[in-house]
Amino acid sequence: MDEHDEDDYRGPATVRTEDREVAVEVVLRGHFQPIDGRFHWYGRVAAHDEVAEFAAGRKTAVLLSTPQGEARGTLSDPDPWGRFRITGTGRPPFPIPTDVDD
Repeated sequence: MDEHDEDDYRGPATVRTEDREVAVEVVLRGHFQPIDGRFHWYGRVAAHDEVAEFAAGRKTAVLLSTPQGEARGTLSDPDPWGRFRITGTGRPPFPIPTDVDD
């Protein structure tokens, strides 16, 4: 089994703020949280100088787009390798199984 089999989406994406748009690579996954009844998605945006510049070490609201969709999320703390954490709730920017058999 590949260690990355749990990824729901790995690939190209676009991070947008009110005045910027940056092409990035992301690794995303998510799950339904029965306690609050919402889908929570999260992951990492690959290190990118422009993202580091506009995020500037603070939480930043963004629109994340992939070839399969888009969703509002929040960029937060970078890890030691410069990858920014991104989180969101609701419909994610990637397809998710909707049938029990999926």
